[in-house]
Amino acid sequence: MNKKGTILITGGTGSFGKSFARHLLKKKIFNKIIILSRDELKQHSMKNEEIFKKNNKKMRYFIGDIREKDRLLYAFKNVDYIIHAAALKQVDTAEYNPFEFIKTNIQGTENVIQAATANSIKKVVALSTDKAVSPINLYGATKLCADKLIISANNVFGHPNVSFSLVRYGNVVASRGSIIPILIKNKNKKQIELTDKSMTRFNITLEKAVELVMLALKNSKKGEIYVPKMKSYRLIDLARTIAPKANFKFNGIRPGEKIHEEIISETESANIKEKKDYFIISPSIGEKKKKKNKNKIFSYKSNTNKKFLSSSEIKNIIKTLE
Repeated sequence: MNKKGTILITGGTGSFGKSFARHLLKKKIFNKIIILSRDELKQHSMKNEEIFKKNNKKMRYFIGDIREKDRLLYAFKNVDYIIHAAALKQVDTAEYNPFEFIKTNIQGTENVIQAATANSIKKVVALSTDKAVSPINLYGATKLCADKLIISANNVFGHPNVSFSLVRYGNVVASRGSIIPILIKNKNKKQIELTDKSMTRFNITLEKAVELVMLALKNSKKGEIYVPKMKSYRLIDLARTIAPKANFKFNGIRPGEKIHEEIISETESANIKEKKDYFIISPSIGEKKKKKNKNKIFSYKSNTNKKFLSSSEIKNIIKTLE
């Protein structure tokens, strides 16, 4: 990886994009960091954050939508690396706005691939989600399709010098729309409405997500999916720890929601390499003939996970947010 090159982050004003850009600046990686996003207000807010103001000579801000391929073709010129973080993400919103999610998550990803290939980008690392595994909702289906496009781009487009890979993780602590900030905001209410008492989710901090994406950026070859080892949490444990005096009303799951999430399927486990803190899923298609895999078949699910957040760990997370 050329640490003096140029990197572009799609969806760069989002929770992950800003955290990733901060990390690059603190570690003095890359001479130029380009933020591409649709929202000029979020870009204005980001520009005025202290770390970005201090490093304004390294920063560039492009208004653009991944739905517009012509914009990407121009924005990707003279760029070495791309982190593809732009997506529409709200599960229940997707059920009522399916065409919009398809345009952004699927067609937008196709545009990223084509623009990256046309500009001979060295490496593209795209962000995925546990909801892309065995999807039952439209959001998960669009992300599954986007993931397949990214993996297939290494073979379909046939450009020998462009590498495409993925990082897949679960719910990010305190990201926009996540449950923890909502519970903290409502912790003093007498009654809090929740979805399902038995619901479980994977949990990861933004810092850990950034670390894994950096790892993929440095080490990925073509078509791998990097998956962190994460702890799970039970929704009811989270709620009781944050709002111990509240009563809870369970209204049932929202449109498109799962009770439990899965981040590695049984099929994928056949092509997996296990590391200390993460897994690497090798592509099932490609130029090289795969050796017969003798891995034990398993699935990695939030409800059968061996590690769950304890009450003290949840309290420590809350302290960092309040």
